[in-house]
Amino acid sequence: MPLPERRPSGLPPRPPSDGLGWAVVPLITLGVGSPVSFLYAAVRRRSAGLAVAAAVYAGALVAAYEALLAQGDEPHTLGLLLLLGTWIVSAMHAVGARPRLYPPADPSDQRNRRVVEAARYRRTLREEARRIALEDRGLAHELRIGRPDLGPRAYDDGGLIDVNHAPPQALGLLPGVTPEIVDRIVRCRAEQGGFISAEELALQADLPPRIVPDIAEYGLFLT
Repeated sequence: MPLPERRPSGLPPRPPSDGLGWAVVPLITLGVGSPVSFLYAAVRRRSAGLAVAAAVYAGALVAAYEALLAQGDEPHTLGLLLLLGTWIVSAMHAVGARPRLYPPADPSDQRNRRVVEAARYRRTLREEARRIALEDRGLAHELRIGRPDLGPRAYDDGGLIDVNHAPPQALGLLPGVTPEIVDRIVRCRAEQGGFISAEELALQADLPPRIVPDIAEYGLFLT
């Protein structure tokens, strides 16, 4: 029976921030949020220049509110001008600084992150499938854990192979296992009825040491 195509699955990684939320804070807060916004960026990027900008915007806002609270039309007008200037300048500053602080991610980097996340997720699938196999062998058999040769399965075990029960074509899916090694595994399995670990398999079937960690990762040893 032909084996089903093995397709990777995984949870999509969270995309990196594009900095849009950070850049619009000074704009939507009428400049009031600019000191906090630029202070956050200064800490995040460890930038003295951004820290100075945060201090300047904070000082301008303090001066503006002091002028607004002062008596007379002239201080009041000065306060409004300071507020308007802080708003416009900080908003333009944030928009201009955004590409440097949040550079667009390289497509290859995003692809690599997705591949890494998918591989990590499939590792969690294997760990969960092993836990089921240890706690409930009957359920493991019903879910066909480690048996890609049994056709489409609703349960994704992350690519496990049941070394003690899978046919030769499924054993050949184990990383680094050649047809000659498959023959040795099948012969040893028939002689002693199965194995309890990758280490025992390696000893009995005289496997190359380099492939033992991969067999331990993907091999399942159900009795």
